[in-house]
Amino acid sequence: MADRELLRELTEAFGPSGFEDEPAAILARELGKVGKLSRDGLGSVVCEVRGGSERPRIMVSAHMDEVGFLVKSITKDGYIRLLPIGGWWPQVLLGQRVVVRTRKQDLHGVIGTKPPHELTEEERKKLPDIDEMYVDVGCTDGFDVGEELGVRRGDPIVPVSPFVEMANNLLMAKAWDDRGGCGMLVEAGRRIAAERHPNTVYLVGSVQEEVGLRGARTAAEVVNPDVAIALDVSLCCEHPGKPREEVEERLKNGAAILIHDRTMIPNTRLRDFVIGIADELEIPYHLTSVRGGYDTGEVHVHRTGVPSVVIGWPTRYIHAHAGILAAEDYDAAVDLVVAFIERFDEGAAESIRFS
Repeated sequence: MADRELLRELTEAFGPSGFEDEPAAILARELGKVGKLSRDGLGSVVCEVRGGSERPRIMVSAHMDEVGFLVKSITKDGYIRLLPIGGWWPQVLLGQRVVVRTRKQDLHGVIGTKPPHELTEEERKKLPDIDEMYVDVGCTDGFDVGEELGVRRGDPIVPVSPFVEMANNLLMAKAWDDRGGCGMLVEAGRRIAAERHPNTVYLVGSVQEEVGLRGARTAAEVVNPDVAIALDVSLCCEHPGKPREEVEERLKNGAAILIHDRTMIPNTRLRDFVIGIADELEIPYHLTSVRGGYDTGEVHVHRTGVPSVVIGWPTRYIHAHAGILAAEDYDAAVDLVVAFIERFDEGAAESIRFS
């Protein structure tokens, strides 16, 4: 079952792209209990868990960064303009609380824009651009937020959204993308450390995925894997305009196995190997495709090529202040990746290689 206190700590951690220190410390603390730790030059956490054989080398990655912002500029009145880090849609931002981390302290603020009663008729017909929004951390006449509070350009900003256990075994928090995957790394590591698996596993918490899969690229140089799995959120397509019975990508429909994204077509033999495990063990799953990309987008073209696949779990409202997942789907994804590790030996690796 999902370790909810671990998930609370991971999702509430502060860590936009380039500022992953807090989630990295949590992963290092927990993964250090199950294997040998190292870090690459960008800051990704790598945990080696040796099994019964040095090869195949399995890289299982989850990115530690979350979407956020940087302080782009400070107006003369003390309002903070935003530089998005990762993909944001303007409609999810207005009126939301954020934390600005300065060299002196953490500052709570709210995202605002011109008030509705001052909008022209033309302005009312469209959403404001992010460039028109700002963060208010308590500015008033004669108060210099740079001097008094230590705010400066480049300071990171993330949403405020505490972890909440909801009805129907649903969990709500910020940063499920991809702190949920980070939790899976830990939970999978705990399980395989207690068993003899026929391979060597590298559990990787990667950095800067949201700005171009950068940590996956450098971590692959450290690991040099024979096969790779990315653990990350998948789409949840259910909403009032699309009833649940019309979509596979919905909560409580099991783990998600990727068939396509914009950065990678998964190795079909490896994909089918994963599907076969799920069928054999009756682990709930569904197939999905997404318009975005995952860590495996970089790893699968490492050196001469690395067979890769993505295992996810459907999550509502990704890249927003609060997302929702079903604990059953999370558990199914953990079960699937652990079962893969337990079964993927040299013979399995040979069966998916091109010859």
